[in-house]
Amino acid sequence: EVQLQASGGGLVQAGGSLRLSCAASGFNFDGYGIGWFRQAPGKEREGVSCISSRDASTYYADSVKGRFTISSDIAKNTVYLQMNSLKPEDTAVYYCAAPMSCGYYNGNYYAIPAGYGMDYWGKGTQVTVSS
Repeated sequence: EVQLQASGGGLVQAGGSLRLSCAASGFNFDGYGIGWFRQAPGKEREGVSCISSRDASTYYADSVKGRFTISSDIAKNTVYLQMNSLKPEDTAVYYCAAPMSCGYYNGNYYAIPAGYGMDYWGKGTQVTVSS
């Protein structure tokens, strides 16, 4: 059974930091793209960031560029999202998902399921940023 477990969320004041982790079991991240998404109440899910474990390329939505950093530890089969300078508008449930195809198209960030007959999502972790 494949499981992606996102953790590290919490309540933080604006300007603070959090580090999210996404640990996988039953699925090897190596060679695939892994993405972070978020969904705020009443809003559609949006892509936040993605990393290609093949070459460690990283991609970010404009809303988080310069504040968030995605990284991976393939040996631990874990992907991280370091979130700095958090804003109230970052409040959402954050999910990790794999495998993803991600990058920039016409300057816009995208992350879509890569296929391969696989589409795995974690249960999410709540991030709340108070003003």
